[in-house]
Amino acid sequence: MHVDKQLCIGLSLSPTWLKGAGWRREDSRAEQIFSTSFYANLARQAEQAKLDFVFKPDVMALPAETLERSPGFGGLDPSLLLAALAQSTRHIGLVTTVSSTFTPPYLAARQAQSLNWISQGRAGLNIVTAIDGAANFGLRDMPPSEERYAKAAEFTQVVRRLWSSFPGEAMIVDRNAGQFADPSRISSIDHQGHFFRVQGPLNVPACPAGEIPLIQAGASSAGLDFAAATADGVFAAAPDMAASRQLRQSLQRRASKIGRAPEAIRVLPGLHFFLAHTRSEALDLHRETHAYLSVEQRYASIQALLGIDIRRFAPDQPITLSLLPDPPAAVRSRTHTDLLRALIEREQPTVQELLARPEVVNSGHWVVVGTVDDALKEILAWHEAGAMDGFIALPGGSATSLQLFFEELIPQLAERGLFRREYKGRTLREHLSMI
Repeated sequence: MHVDKQLCIGLSLSPTWLKGAGWRREDSRAEQIFSTSFYANLARQAEQAKLDFVFKPDVMALPAETLERSPGFGGLDPSLLLAALAQSTRHIGLVTTVSSTFTPPYLAARQAQSLNWISQGRAGLNIVTAIDGAANFGLRDMPPSEERYAKAAEFTQVVRRLWSSFPGEAMIVDRNAGQFADPSRISSIDHQGHFFRVQGPLNVPACPAGEIPLIQAGASSAGLDFAAATADGVFAAAPDMAASRQLRQSLQRRASKIGRAPEAIRVLPGLHFFLAHTRSEALDLHRETHAYLSVEQRYASIQALLGIDIRRFAPDQPITLSLLPDPPAAVRSRTHTDLLRALIEREQPTVQELLARPEVVNSGHWVVVGTVDDALKEILAWHEAGAMDGFIALPGGSATSLQLFFEELIPQLAERGLFRREYKGRTLREHLSMI
């Protein structure tokens, strides 16, 4: 299925090329990952390449043991960072992240609307339910997935109502009449829900650029229902074309069922790429990056995701659904578990094949290892198959990999008419063709 619409492309600001042994490279700039100049440089390069947005994922916990041999998951606060980057850029969208499990909706609505004003309409909001961090917010355990998504749905409703509670048109600023605003246009929301009680109105008026686009990252059944109802874009964990196409079709069916236009949701799988001038160099880069993952760690990862210890099986033993716990075991990330179970149902990989899968070593994202031409062929194939509406770039391995993405891959997509050569608008809504 060929689709003529141009791709939507974003860049993750998490320094994914520092994963594994990547931070040990001389060109990694690992010492600068808590400096705004580090991210400002990335944002300017992304803007020069005319990307739709930069995107800052977030986590609300820090496993300190991971820091001994890698940068781990620490990072600057997304909204503060992106507010700073708004001063270094003019066109590119700025997508921040908020946890609906831990963040009051009034605070989230205010931060996002503030970023929208600061950036003159370039803000986007990624709403996540989080899978870690309960102990940092007074909770004993993480709530079940279904509860987290029910809370996320109410959270999103409240945030949107707060954005509408103080419309931009209420700002009169009539100096002659002495009227600053029209209070009759500003209203409380008086929300009394299961999870939240919020009076409103918001104390920041709506930006003239229009409602802030929403991104969502879950791929579980509850996550897909939430995305189908609320999201403008989905940051999808999809390790292969079949999984991405299935996810996109599922989202479109769910959206149609509740009266949304299926094309309103952009499916954006994470593209974790390891680019080099030759395939051999790219393979070496990928191998070096993941050398820290021992076979034992891969076994442990599979056990954590599937609830089964496959050490007892021979390397050539096929893994089938019949070997897995039924019902599925309680796991940390239902999204990644569902991806791995779908793979097993579809392909019945051997133990040896399963240990090498990207779902085990790369958190379930689409992985391309090779030259710019190799990556281009992969992207064209996914596009032709209707498997995605674009992607979020997750650079891997080295700074050179990122430079090849900016300087060669994106221009080649533009040459084929699949990406813009120049910005046509200045807001994120315009970049996403939502106006």
